Amino acid sequence: MKRWSVVVAVAGAVAAMSAATGAMAQEVVHIGYSGPLSGGAAKYGKEVLDGMQMAADELNQSGVEIAGKKVKIQIDALDDKYNPAETAINVKRLVEEDKTAVVLVPHAGGCFAVQTSNEQQNLFLLAYTSVPQIAQRNNKLTVRIPPEFTSYIPAFVKFEMSTYGKKAAIAPTDSDYGKAWTAAFKPAWEAAGGQIVVENPMSYNKSTDFYSGMSRVIAAKPDVMLIGGPSEPTGLVAQQARELGFKGGFVVIDQAKLDEVAKVTGGYQPLEGAIGVLPVSADETPGTKAFVARFRKTHDNRDPSSEVSLNYTAVYAAALAMKVAGTSTDGAAIRAAYEKGIKQLPHENNPNNIGGLDEHGGMVAATPLVAVVQGSKLKPSEMNALASK
Repeated sequence: MKRWSVVVAVAGAVAAMSAATGAMAQEVVHIGYSGPLSGGAAKYGKEVLDGMQMAADELNQSGVEIAGKKVKIQIDALDDKYNPAETAINVKRLVEEDKTAVVLVPHAGGCFAVQTSNEQQNLFLLAYTSVPQIAQRNNKLTVRIPPEFTSYIPAFVKFEMSTYGKKAAIAPTDSDYGKAWTAAFKPAWEAAGGQIVVENPMSYNKSTDFYSGMSRVIAAKPDVMLIGGPSEPTGLVAQQARELGFKGGFVVIDQAKLDEVAKVTGGYQPLEGAIGVLPVSADETPGTKAFVARFRKTHDNRDPSSEVSLNYTAVYAAALAMKVAGTSTDGAAIRAAYEKGIKQLPHENNPNNIGGLDEHGGMVAATPLVAVVQGSKLKPSEMNALASK
């Protein structure tokens, strides 16, 4: 009996050592992130990171195999303070130190900076920006995650002009993203018979006091304001505009999320007449509702934004693309398999119902929904229906 006990003990010890060795030998697959984790856009950047990390956690829990090896997905995050020059430095570090073949950047300026060299580096860029030029540059190793923002403009213009009037003010963030929105919105508004009465972009990432900027805007007596950037400063812009007497409507660019903006303004009443993208938590699609419930369970009952849901999907699809390609280190091969990865997404891991990629490498969803604020309540509306009215 003693001899058998010793044999069992030794066998157990050997098994434990083997398990420990196997765990230590488990390959780590690095997916990089460079985005704002400090400054005025920090909340926005952290929500992007929340979605990425949620995907990694669920993938690791269910188990991921690439080329016959079980791997662990690890998100390596660096703060670029919304500064494209910092993005370039961070991405170089991620490639050199972590050997990452996939990196996600959530702002247009940073994506443009990465696109100057990612093809030479064999680095696959997941670009979380709705600026159309990101995909239209035909960078072979880029996928644009959200819909192009230009798809929203016809509905936004039609609703606001018919509801409030033809005089519009342009007062969004002064980032590359805000400039792109201005360049697209201004001719669309004028083509519909409207007039731009003032242009006064502001630094949403640095300032918290927008009263002087709003005073200049309101002095031009607009019926409608184009506003937006990260959600928190967008809320301050809307709130301060109301405090200064503005009674018109808001076109809220798609980076800002109306539910997050409403938390700053103290509810939807100050956002009366606003139009923007539909918050994820207000989407009644079964797969989306299940995703929202999972996120709330692990994040103190907090509602996920589209930054969370879309970047969750982007990372989940990247892992499936690695599995299809049989590699976690060849950026070109992962990009080539990415659409197959999307099409393999289980419904519960695809809350935005992404079906594939367009000819420019942009994710394609079903008919997108937008939201308007009427009677101090958020109301979902079909984008195409609003545009055709």
